[in-house]
Amino acid sequence: MKITLNRINDDFLFECTNSQGNSILLDNTSQPGAKGVSPMESVLMAVAGCSGIDVVSILKKQRQEITGFQAEVEGERVQVEDAKPFKSIKVRFLLEGNIDPKKASKAAQLSFEKYCSVSKTLEPNVEIGYEVLVNGEKV
Repeated sequence: MKITLNRINDDFLFECTNSQGNSILLDNTSQPGAKGVSPMESVLMAVAGCSGIDVVSILKKQRQEITGFQAEVEGERVQVEDAKPFKSIKVRFLLEGNIDPKKASKAAQLSFEKYCSVSKTLEPNVEIGYEVLVNGEKV
C-alpha cells in the first residue's frame, strides 16, 4: 500500500493520491479558507469508512435490507507535549431498513473487535467506543 502526497498551493493544501488514482485533499483547517480536511479529521474518516465497510459487508451477507447508513464519529484529543493525539473516539452508526437490531449490534462488535484495521492500529493508544441505532432506536 502506498500513497503520494503533493503540495498544490503556496500554503498547506495537499492532495493525497492512492495507487488507483483516487485522492483526497488535506489542509490546515485552522487557517481561513481551508479547502481540505485536516489530517486528524481524516483519521476519524478512516475509522468511519473502515468500520462502515465492515458493518455493511456483514449485514449484506446476512441478507439484511439496508436502506440508509450513516456514521457519526467524534474524537477527543489530549495535549501530550507539543502534539494533541486522540485520547478516545466514539462511533455512532445510524442504520435504516429491514435490519435485525441484534445482527446490527453484532456486526459493529465484530468490526471493532476483529476486522477494522484502522481501529486496531489506533487501539493500543486510543479508547474506541461505538453505539448502534436501527430505525432511530438504540440497540
